[in-house]
Amino acid sequence: MNSEEKSNSSEKPNNGISAIHFIFRALRFRNYRLYFMGQGISLIGTWMQRIAISWLVYRLTNSMFLLGFVGFATQMPTFLLGPIAGVAADRFNRYRILLITQIFAMIQAVIFAILVLTDTIRVWEIVVLGSVLGIINAFDTPSRQSLMVDMIEDRSDLSNAIALNSSMVNGARLIGPSIAGILIAAFGEGVCFLSNAISYIAVIAALLGMRLKIVESIRSKQDLFGHFKDGFKYAFGFPPIRSVLMLISLISLMGMPYTVLMPIFARDILGGGAHTLGFLMASAGAGALLGAFYLASRKTVVGLGKVVPTAAALFGCGLILFSISRQTWLSMILLFFAGMGMMVQMAASNTILQTIVDDDKRGRVMSFYAMSFFGMVPLGNLLAGSLASSIGPSWTIVMGGLSCMIGAAVFMRKLPVYRKMVRPIYIRKGIIPEVAEALQLTDRIGQRQ
Repeated sequence: MNSEEKSNSSEKPNNGISAIHFIFRALRFRNYRLYFMGQGISLIGTWMQRIAISWLVYRLTNSMFLLGFVGFATQMPTFLLGPIAGVAADRFNRYRILLITQIFAMIQAVIFAILVLTDTIRVWEIVVLGSVLGIINAFDTPSRQSLMVDMIEDRSDLSNAIALNSSMVNGARLIGPSIAGILIAAFGEGVCFLSNAISYIAVIAALLGMRLKIVESIRSKQDLFGHFKDGFKYAFGFPPIRSVLMLISLISLMGMPYTVLMPIFARDILGGGAHTLGFLMASAGAGALLGAFYLASRKTVVGLGKVVPTAAALFGCGLILFSISRQTWLSMILLFFAGMGMMVQMAASNTILQTIVDDDKRGRVMSFYAMSFFGMVPLGNLLAGSLASSIGPSWTIVMGGLSCMIGAAVFMRKLPVYRKMVRPIYIRKGIIPEVAEALQLTDRIGQRQ
């Protein structure tokens, strides 16, 4: 990065228009802009399908345990296949992997729509189709996260691209459940599955329209296990990466499964219906969207280390207060803050990992991120469903919120040590340019002496 680029990247927006341009600066890259628009449309359909599945399972079974089990079956493949998917993202063409996963995901959604619209869907079919989608997502996530670097021509805007990606996810999370709640109440769940199938056309068209430099597959003498082993040692041998992944795992295991219990809160505790479920999920999505815009407005990744545990604590506190609320409006407000904390923590962690990781190990590290984020959720869903059946949904969420706050406290205590370890990486990459320049000046003085 030259001095002019440094000056531009550190320039503060001085009015409303320039502030908006600053927040959305990663969209000036054509490939990322296409991805952002296509994926944004597709994710609305994805969130509609998620809400429809939860409501469909609970309507058919009235079982808290099966709500958790379906979530477990849908996301467990991400955990089991994560190591293989990460190696594949590093060894093969990430673009082609992503394109293939989107096509197969669309086929899965079409089958789901046909079965629901013809009223022939059964619970075991929901489990099987959910498992198929989990397998697809296992390969999709590390390839998607790794490919984002290739979409951004200026690496200094990578953190902004990640934050905007989070805003896109949560914009869809805000819109999708609201639409799903209305459509389910008016026409049933089948329309949501059909809408999701159609939405995949947008992201597939966006991928086909990109102009990416196709990187040749890495020719390695190592077998797949050796390749994975190197990535594992790299990720878990470096304390900052290891601790970020462990905090994500804890929050995904104990905090994130609150979503599978939402139908219970919407119908049985708050006395509402499908529209109530949509409003609750949309509130969490609105908070997450605001959190993502906060991250997009940041100029640098410096300082995100403190943001991670602070956001995790906010998420845990929001869950605890939500669990004791018996008013829909209050529950929506509390989920707003819980959603904000959850997304800021996850997106900030993603940004830190993407910044400090070596390029040749990016796919494997992001597969561990996917395993920690998405892969632990199915275990949490199963645990939450079992606990909710025995101690009740409210106490289950209280336990999850307390776990998140404890994890945040432990991370915060070790933060000074992690900062010292990461600082040399930031200096080497020019993220702390003034420090790098000072070191160069010191070297020159030492040479003269």
